Amino acid sequence: MPSPHLLTLHHLPAEEIRAILRDAIAFRAAHAAGTLPARLAGRTVGTLFFENSTRTRTSFSIAALRLGAEVIDLPVAGSSHAKGETLTDTARTVEALGVDALVVRAAQSGAVEVIARRVGCAVLNAGDGRHEHPTQGLLDALTLADAMGRTDTLDLSGLHVAIVGDVVSSRVARSNVFGLTSLGASVTLVGPPSLAPASLATLAPHVRVQHDFDAVLPHADAVMMLRVQFERHGDSTRMASPAFASLREFRAACGLSTERARRMKSDAVVMHPGPVNRGLELDGEVADSKRSLILRQVANGVPVRMASLVRCLNALPAHN
Repeated sequence: MPSPHLLTLHHLPAEEIRAILRDAIAFRAAHAAGTLPARLAGRTVGTLFFENSTRTRTSFSIAALRLGAEVIDLPVAGSSHAKGETLTDTARTVEALGVDALVVRAAQSGAVEVIARRVGCAVLNAGDGRHEHPTQGLLDALTLADAMGRTDTLDLSGLHVAIVGDVVSSRVARSNVFGLTSLGASVTLVGPPSLAPASLATLAPHVRVQHDFDAVLPHADAVMMLRVQFERHGDSTRMASPAFASLREFRAACGLSTERARRMKSDAVVMHPGPVNRGLELDGEVADSKRSLILRQVANGVPVRMASLVRCLNALPAHN
C-alpha cells in the first residue's frame, strides 16, 4: 500500500513513479476530453506555504479543484505562525479544521517530514529548504518523457540530463536526480565547485559532477537550468553571494546564453523549474525558443499533482 504522504523521491521505486505518471497522463487526457472524474469530491485539501510560491501553490489548488475537492489556502503571513506558533502546531490546527490532505512548503529542510509524523492526514511536500520538491521532479520527468517520445514507456534510459547552476541549494535538483535516475537517465550536475561540490555525485548512481558547462553542453539531451537561490546564500541584495564573486562571474560559468545554446545537440531541450531570472541563468531568447519546455513543465504540474493527491488520499486509513 502506498504511503499517504509524498515527502521525497529518494528510494521511491521506479514502478511507483511510473504509476503516478501514468495516472497523470490519464488525468491530462480526461481533462482535455471533458471527462475528468470528480475523484476527490467530499475531500478537503489545505495548502500551507511558509515560503512564497506562485506555480506550485496555484497548481496544487487547480489540481484539487478540478477533481472536486474543496481547497483551503492558509495565508501564513496572517496566521498564528507569524505570532510565534510552531510549524507543527499550525499544521495540526489546520488539520483540526477537517482537512484530508496538507500541501506544505517550508524553509527548513526536513520540516515537512516532521509535520507528517505529527498529523493524521495526508501530507505532500511542496518544497522543504534545500531538501526536496518531489512533485517538481515528477512533472519534469513527465515533460522530458513527452518531449522525447517516451510517454508510453516512461523509460528514460540512454538520456543524458545536465542540471546547471546553483545545484547545492536546489531541492528541485535533488528530486530530479532521484526521479530521473530511477527512470534510467544519467545526470550531470554542473556548476563551479561552490555551487556544485563533488560530494553531490553520491546522491544516486549514474550521477556525475562537472565544473565546465561548455564541456558538458554538446553531449546533453536536456539542459535544466536552475534559479540562483539568493535567499539561501544569505544575500538580500540579489547582486552577489558568498558562493560567487558577482553575477557576471555566475553568468560566465553557468548562464545558458543564446550563443551557448547554439552548441547544443540539434534535438536537445531546455528546462527550468521557474521563476526564470532572464539574462542571468537563461537568456530570454532561449527561454522562448522551440527548444524550451518551460511552459509545458508548468502545464504538466496540474495533472501530476492530481495524481499525487489521489495517490496519497487513497492511501489514508478508512476512518479518514
